[in-house]
Amino acid sequence: MAAKKKGELEPIGKKIKKVRTQKKITLDGMANETGFSIDYLKQIEAGKKIPPVGALLQIARALEIDTGFFLREQETALQTRVRAYSKRTDNYAYTTLTPGAENKHLKAFKVTVEPKKDHEGVGYQHEGEEFVYVLQGRMEITVGEHVNLLDEGDSLHFNSGIRHRMRNVSDETAEMLVVVYGP
Repeated sequence: MAAKKKGELEPIGKKIKKVRTQKKITLDGMANETGFSIDYLKQIEAGKKIPPVGALLQIARALEIDTGFFLREQETALQTRVRAYSKRTDNYAYTTLTPGAENKHLKAFKVTVEPKKDHEGVGYQHEGEEFVYVLQGRMEITVGEHVNLLDEGDSLHFNSGIRHRMRNVSDETAEMLVVVYGP
């Protein structure tokens, strides 16, 4: 196994697999706790899929750890750069606005979504509440079966225990402030 080079970040998928195997949690168990397919979890652990915030919240809860464990090293690296975003999926990027919030219930993120993109059809569902404020662009946020269209300056507060998804419906990159409360 190749050693991690100085300054190189350990992939989140690798961290997930390490914790899962240390805690002797099977992929089957993870699938039942998160609602994700075993195939999707394998792709995350292999680094082929990069989990968005909602998925990380579910995975961290299933592993009984704080999401900060996955993001701490990346946050430190981001703090040394000027206004850098860390890509987390093919279609959207986020950075934490609450570094050091391990073991806290409230976390805030600045999320950017590429034009006309969504989250590859994955819906999110995690215990708690979510608040979204659109800084730029136009977002479609579906909560359950209800579709909300949000323009710049609009906000939405919803029960994140209900399956939800976001999609940029504009021709420009959308930016949002997303605040997640998890009990």
